[in-house]
Amino acid sequence: MRAMVLRRQRSALVPESRTVPVPGPGQVRLAVLACAVCRTDLHVVDGDLPQPSLPLVPGHEVVGVVEALGPGACGLRLGERVGVAWLGHTCGSCAFCTRGRENLCDAPLFTGYTRDGGFATHLVADAAFCVPLPEAPLDPVRTAPLLCAGLIGWRALQAAGASARELGLYGFGAAGHLLAQLAAREGRRVYAFTRPGDRQAQQWADALGVAWSGGSDEAPPVPLDAAIIFAPVGDLVPQALRAVRKGGRVVCGGIHMSDIPSFPYALLWQERELVSVANLTRRDARGFFRAIAGMPLDVRTTVYPLERANEALDDLRGGRLVGAAVLVP
Repeated sequence: MRAMVLRRQRSALVPESRTVPVPGPGQVRLAVLACAVCRTDLHVVDGDLPQPSLPLVPGHEVVGVVEALGPGACGLRLGERVGVAWLGHTCGSCAFCTRGRENLCDAPLFTGYTRDGGFATHLVADAAFCVPLPEAPLDPVRTAPLLCAGLIGWRALQAAGASARELGLYGFGAAGHLLAQLAAREGRRVYAFTRPGDRQAQQWADALGVAWSGGSDEAPPVPLDAAIIFAPVGDLVPQALRAVRKGGRVVCGGIHMSDIPSFPYALLWQERELVSVANLTRRDARGFFRAIAGMPLDVRTTVYPLERANEALDDLRGGRLVGAAVLVP
């Protein structure tokens, strides 16, 4: 098999040839069809997230075909197309797992962080954590970003609350453009905040039907019921708190963010809330794919061959992407 391997953080991935892995108990081996490149992958490579299991194959937005079943692997069949997301394994016995909050498991494994991921031609995953995908004709490239950008956006939308009709999105990339479409279908009015002066992203948001688009340094035309921050920029937290009404909520949707600066208590007063979402659950995946069944999303992608993974990461790092980068072996 071929893989792009991180040997040391803050360094480029290295191409390697490896023996095709054998699935263990309860596992399956997938032939990777496509793997999207997430900002979390960038945080792993750039050292923002500590202690990855090195050497490591990154990637956690995977669409693949089941080509081998390990002992006791249930619920999947050879030739089936499935997804693999960030949460790759949980203990099943800690206080969080037993209360239905497996995203907060005390002893989890994460795809592309503490176990090898999808920047490769093959991948081993727990059968129980593979995401069932719709049986309708499937475009692996357009489906791959849904496995994190879509799922985390969906979880963040639930955290924003069903009553959030005026919804701000700070950061209009892979997750933002998907969530804007979902929110609009639910009858919410979406306000898209981009990097100041990024007219390309604002025009893209407008084309997707948002109510308003502008720079993150601008105020929206109306007070927001809730705001979701996807950009890993702590300075946006006070900005978003200024934009939400009394009793509003700000949701931080990323796994990493730069330090949040101090801000006046008045921005949080009047029962405004600041919360985060962490990881995702298998229930999130089922709910998300039910929500988009029969109503496919407009997924913007840029395709790279597997061997150009470093270029894809660099384009994401430099803000040169519109939509999601996707690696195809």
